[in-house]
Amino acid sequence: MKPKPAVRQLTSQKVIRGLAIILLVLACLFLGKQVDWVLTPVQQFFSIVGFPIILAGVLYYLMNPLVDLLERKYQIRRTWTIIGLFVVILGLIIWGVIALIPIVRTQTLGIINDWPTYWHNASNEINHWLNDPKLSTLRDQLDQWNTDASKMLNGKVTKYLTGTVSSITSVVSTLTTVIIGLITMPFILFYLLKDGHQLPHYLAKFIPTKRRASFLQVLTEMNNQVSNYIRGQLTVAFFVAVMFAIGYWIIGMKFALTLGIAAGILNLIPYLGSFLAMVPSVVIALVISPWMLVKVLIVFVIEQTIEGRVISPLVLGSSLAIHPVTILIVLLVSGKIFGLMGVIFGIPGYAILKVLISHLFTWYQTQSGQYPPETKADEKQDG
Repeated sequence: MKPKPAVRQLTSQKVIRGLAIILLVLACLFLGKQVDWVLTPVQQFFSIVGFPIILAGVLYYLMNPLVDLLERKYQIRRTWTIIGLFVVILGLIIWGVIALIPIVRTQTLGIINDWPTYWHNASNEINHWLNDPKLSTLRDQLDQWNTDASKMLNGKVTKYLTGTVSSITSVVSTLTTVIIGLITMPFILFYLLKDGHQLPHYLAKFIPTKRRASFLQVLTEMNNQVSNYIRGQLTVAFFVAVMFAIGYWIIGMKFALTLGIAAGILNLIPYLGSFLAMVPSVVIALVISPWMLVKVLIVFVIEQTIEGRVISPLVLGSSLAIHPVTILIVLLVSGKIFGLMGVIFGIPGYAILKVLISHLFTWYQTQSGQYPPETKADEKQDG
């Protein structure tokens, strides 16, 4: 008696080989979890070098197109082009330190010092608006929310005050890591700009000859996905910061420059950043006057319209081809697992995994023989 086709497919060598590979990968992950003390030095190593490498990588994607353009169009040696850009960036940093940072520092300290007053007055203003008997239920919920928020904030403060020594140690360690990262980052960035285009071909030497072409294709697609996302998000964030700062300055909003810069930074979080940036602006405007709140909301609507209709389509386009629902799910999951870094780098990480998985699936289709080209009869049957 011959086995059925489904049984033959399940017992074929290719399927068994694939299941064996999956089991080996899961076994390696399980063993790695059991001997995590072996991976601790590796984790510490990446915690030290990760920050300068990530920062250098972001700046590489921003500067590399300009370096390529100057080298190709004006026949300037790549090394001198990179040195020239470093000098220009250093000049901009010095100008920022002299001109902008004092203003931002003053406004930031003003927001921090006055924030409890702003929050208290905004809460009283909202309670005054909700003092209608018809909204008593909503008012009770708001009072309960304020009470819970105050208890949570006091608990956090108490926790940090009781652990002053450990907190100071953590802050000093973080500052040391940041300072070391900022010192070493320019050197990493210089060699990335100088020799980064040769890295894929160098890595391809470790790949079997028959697989090098597909390996380079995967690296190229991954590089395009990450570069488009980073350049696009940073460009959009810059324009968002400029639009908010100018809009707040026109309507006479306090702390316009700082609130605009904060909006640009938070805009690096897709879909949610601009709304998060509106929280301090709305609270401050609510305390100033109801008319100021209306003007802030008008600025927000104008900014969202320009960003959504003009800037984002021109800069980002459909380079990632990721559905908005998928982006929100990735943000929630990556933020829960990796925190702030997961929120910022979750989307490019997902784009890289998408390229890898799509190529692996294409390879499986060709190797398994389970996905033959559809014939006209199959299309009619599907219809």
